[in-house]
Amino acid sequence: MSSRSTRRIAAATLAAGAALGVAALPASAQTGPHQAAAYRSGVVISDVQYDSPGFDDRSNYSLNREWIDVTNTSRRSVNLDGWTLSDEDGHTYTFNHYRLDGRSTVRVHTGVGRDTYRDVYQDRRNYVWDNRSDTATLRNDHDRFIDDASWGRHHRGGHDGNHHGRRL
Repeated sequence: MSSRSTRRIAAATLAAGAALGVAALPASAQTGPHQAAAYRSGVVISDVQYDSPGFDDRSNYSLNREWIDVTNTSRRSVNLDGWTLSDEDGHTYTFNHYRLDGRSTVRVHTGVGRDTYRDVYQDRRNYVWDNRSDTATLRNDHDRFIDDASWGRHHRGGHDGNHHGRRL
């Protein structure tokens, strides 16, 4: 057998194996349009504390125990300047002059506080996230969808209420 034939057979075998590998991916590993945007940016909503622990007395302590974690899963830092985090009622927090390092998380608190590289504050005097049901949506500075997280009974249309294929 010539080396040209051997190379052709090897190339065909590799191509068939790659095609079979893609077809065998589970549905959860396949990426939809919403997950594709989060994957490209590397930024996701990684955790949510929508119900402040304890009594909801609107104290700054209680307000700051309501938060959303935004994580950069990539190695490169991402400039979040102008990115927004909003709820279903239109309450919107805009990141201002903030760069999220690679493989880092920033916690976005509802209440008043002093911003650091790990924690930022919306400086609100009222709760944002509904305890029964809500959706947190992250958009970039061009208002493009990046990620969302939903909990409770989803009561607005437009998307399936999932976060990376799961409800919180």
